[in-house]
Amino acid sequence: MKLNKLPNIGKTLEHKLLNAGITTPEQLKETGAENAFLRLAVEDKSACYNMLCALEGAIQGIRWHQLSTERKKERKKERMSFMNFCGLKGCSSRQNS
Repeated sequence: MKLNKLPNIGKTLEHKLLNAGITTPEQLKETGAENAFLRLAVEDKSACYNMLCALEGAIQGIRWHQLSTERKKERKKERMSFMNFCGLKGCSSRQNS
């Protein structure tokens, strides 16, 4: 199966994942949302909370909007930690849960 067959993974995110060395859904699941996001954030300065949630949802097989409120809050905290660690700002879009 191709990455863009997963929920939340369109052509653009699929291309970014491929460039980061993640080529299959199985590889994405093995890598995990956090590590996949870190790989993307190093190369993509627009990496943001929504992208992290999209990766999490893809791994779970659901649209990211369906992630639990608690999981979204966890992801928001992780995203901030990752971006601070990497010295990145990410996107400036609203980041509501």
